[in-house]
Amino acid sequence: MTDVLAYNQQGPIVTLTITRPDMRNALGEPGDGQVFTETVNRINADRSIRCVILTGSGSAFSAGGNVKAMRDERPPFDGAGVHIADGYRQGIHQIVKSLWALEVPSIAAVNGPAIGLGNDVACLCDMRIASEKAIFGSTFLKIGLIPGDGGAWLLPRIIGGARASELLFTGKTISAEQALQWGLVSDVVAHDALMASAQALAEDVCVQPPEALRAAKRLMRHGQNASFETIMEMSASTQALMHQTHDHKEAVQAMLEKRAADYNDN
Repeated sequence: MTDVLAYNQQGPIVTLTITRPDMRNALGEPGDGQVFTETVNRINADRSIRCVILTGSGSAFSAGGNVKAMRDERPPFDGAGVHIADGYRQGIHQIVKSLWALEVPSIAAVNGPAIGLGNDVACLCDMRIASEKAIFGSTFLKIGLIPGDGGAWLLPRIIGGARASELLFTGKTISAEQALQWGLVSDVVAHDALMASAQALAEDVCVQPPEALRAAKRLMRHGQNASFETIMEMSASTQALMHQTHDHKEAVQAMLEKRAADYNDN
């Protein structure tokens, strides 16, 4: 079993740290997909968790796939084309699909370079905060590849088609400040303040009612592809359920009584 992730829970917040600083937090090693899948399943099953922070150890968030493994044709980049495709499906795609399936809001605390797969992993989070030392790039073409991890679907939805095309087709990297201007991240902070800033944002998320929080994330995800009419119907049916929850009743009562809501009995 790979040791790619460190799991730390403090109250309703889980911090996941990619733990390969000597490899600039490369992802896609054999077993990584299983670890991410099991980790996300654990989080989704724990109703006390309300927010996840994802960050990297050392100087990088994630430099993407292991280029040395590609050169040496080591797993998952070994064998015939069909075998390599299966390696992506069972490895890198599991990482991507598991993060996409995360039911609670997530924050990427981008502490350094987020390149290739690393950039797309950051894009899988709902919110992104960057250290002033962060850089971003969709540099697949520089090594003769295309975004094999779903990045061609993710990136245009975040920064628009023209800017996503510029990043991919030129292979250039952009600074944290330019990422902020392009809407790739929502804030840039001093490097030493990154985790405190991510923690503060997570705490703001965690005061929200937990069941409504998960439902709101599901609705926003569906909203990326569903028709307006479908979202309106989903909104009505989901809202009807929310009216019956402890979340709603406690939130309304707390507002009327001018006090903080207590969702611990949920």
